[in-house]
Amino acid sequence: MRDDRARLRDVLLAIDRIQTETASGEDVFRADARLQVWVLYHLQVIGEACRNLSSSLRSRFPDPIWTKAIGLRNILVHHYFEIDHELVWQVVETDLPPFRGLVESVLDQISKDS
Repeated sequence: MRDDRARLRDVLLAIDRIQTETASGEDVFRADARLQVWVLYHLQVIGEACRNLSSSLRSRFPDPIWTKAIGLRNILVHHYFEIDHELVWQVVETDLPPFRGLVESVLDQISKDS
């Protein structure tokens, strides 16, 4: 069974992949349907990894971002035809960088504790 560390590393890897592939900017993202689908997939990975984090970890590091990531995953999976790509870009540009910092901090803290 995968542990919290592995799931947090999954989140970091997905964030890194999204940031690398979207570095060319919003215009490229909007013009490339394959890139849009690719980003959506990695956002789903992030949400799924967060959904499977232990309740003890999420209680120890309470932050609404865990729930937001899970909620975004649910929207992307269950309401595919209602996806707002402008909102997705906003998540990529605005929300992922601080989320990455939080995940790195949590990983660092749980690594120190063991």
